[in-house]
This record gives sequence, structure tokens and C-alpha cells, in this order.
Amino acid sequence: MNSFSSQIIDALHYAFIQRAILAGVLIALCCSFLGIFLVLRRFSLIGDGLAHVSFAAIALGLLLKQSPLLISVPIVVVASLLIFRMTEKSVMYGDAAIGLLSAVGIAVGVTLASISGGFNVDIFSYLFGNILSISKEEIVLTVILSAIVIFSVLFFYHDLFAVSFDNDNAKVMGVKTSRVNYVLLMLTSLTVVLGIKVVGTMLVSSLIIFPAVSALQIARNFKAAILFASILAILSVLIGIAVSYVFDLPAGATIVEVNFTFFVLAFLARRLFKL
Repeated sequence: MNSFSSQIIDALHYAFIQRAILAGVLIALCCSFLGIFLVLRRFSLIGDGLAHVSFAAIALGLLLKQSPLLISVPIVVVASLLIFRMTEKSVMYGDAAIGLLSAVGIAVGVTLASISGGFNVDIFSYLFGNILSISKEEIVLTVILSAIVIFSVLFFYHDLFAVSFDNDNAKVMGVKTSRVNYVLLMLTSLTVVLGIKVVGTMLVSSLIIFPAVSALQIARNFKAAILFASILAILSVLIGIAVSYVFDLPAGATIVEVNFTFFVLAFLARRLFKL
């Protein structure tokens, strides 16, 4: 135990660990804030669909030798708005729209990766995440986008709350539901792009889903759910980074496994203590 603690204390002196913790905490907050709204709207799988679209965008960025995350932001935002438009106009159901764009995103990504010379270290780092390698430029981008997401959620909190529980009633109350839904999806797009560096495109949706569903197991009200989700998300990132560093494990996968452990504990607590 002392050896584990001493290794963690020593690790905090490294700049790459400091960057990983800062980025991880900010992204955890974004995911936990939005995750509650998305889970209640039964729209949580949009994170998975947008992550697959981001894979194509990342492959394009690497092919053009541009910043993959910067290339991903506008493409993923457009994809999220396209999903909403298709479902709003009753062109198809939401899960079908997500599945359609998800499949196309993977196919285009594989094609672009093949054109650029096949799957390499860069592609794999974005597929499965590598938070310990986050650069100074990516930290700046993370801080800016995280600030946008967090402040937007706080600004639109009451409208998001109303729409999440009853979209039709919110519309009757005068809430501009279409605008709120657009905002929610755009913020989700930014969060998915941010989360890619933490756990990769294959696992990023888990950052959105796990803290939210875990918090909803034990929370007694909506604000408590957001608070619990934030705490669990941050703890999962911190514990995941620590365990992955000490035992030389993949950071992204470790963070997801810690999240799953929290969910199991929350689920059992609800059953045992009748929460």
C-alpha cells in the first residue's frame, strides 16, 4: 500500500500525469453533466454513434496531417444535428439514425485509414484512448471546449431539465424545445470529441452512460443525481489513471472498468438499502 501511494506521489511530479489529471477531470465533468440528461431522454447511445463518426473524422485528420481533434469537432457536430433532424422530421427513428451514421462512420474511417497506409499507432491511440500522452495543445483545446460545455449546461439547466422529463409539456410551458435539443446534441458532440483522447472512440460512450446510470441508482432527486454522477466520474478517472500508471495497464480501459465497478456497487446499494 505504501509502495502504491509513493508511486502515485512520485507520478504527480510528471507533467504528463498533471495534464492527464486536468484533462480527465474536465472531461469527466462534461460527461457526467450531459449523461444525466441523455440517459433520461433515452438518447444515451448517441455517444456511441457520434464516436464512430469521429473515427472517420480522425482518420481524415491523420490523412491530411491536421489535428484530428480539430477536424473532428465540426464533423461530429454536423452529424449530431443530422441525427436530430432525421428524427424530428420523422424520417426514421432515433436508434435507426444513430445506427446508420455509426455504420457509415466506421466504414469511411476504415477506408481512409487504408488509404493513409493502414492502421498505425496514431489511429490505435484514438481508437482506444491514451490520456497519458495528451499534449499541451490538446490541454488548451480541452479547457476551452470543457468550459463551453459546462457553462452552457448551467445556462440552459432549467430548459434541459424540462425537456428531459417531458418534451411536450416543456413546449406548452414556452420552452423552445428544438433549440434546447440542438444545444444538447452539440454539447454532446463536443464532449464525445474530448472523451476520445481519454478512452478512445470505442469506449467514449461509457464515460457518458456509466456515471449517469450509477448516480440514478442512488440519488433521490435530479440535482443529487448530477452531483453523484460528477463525483463518480471524477473518481473513476483519478483511480483509473493511478491504477494504469502503477500496474502499466491501458488507461482508457481501466477508467471504464472502474466506472463499471461503481455501477455494480451503486446497483447493489440500491437493492440492499432500498434507496
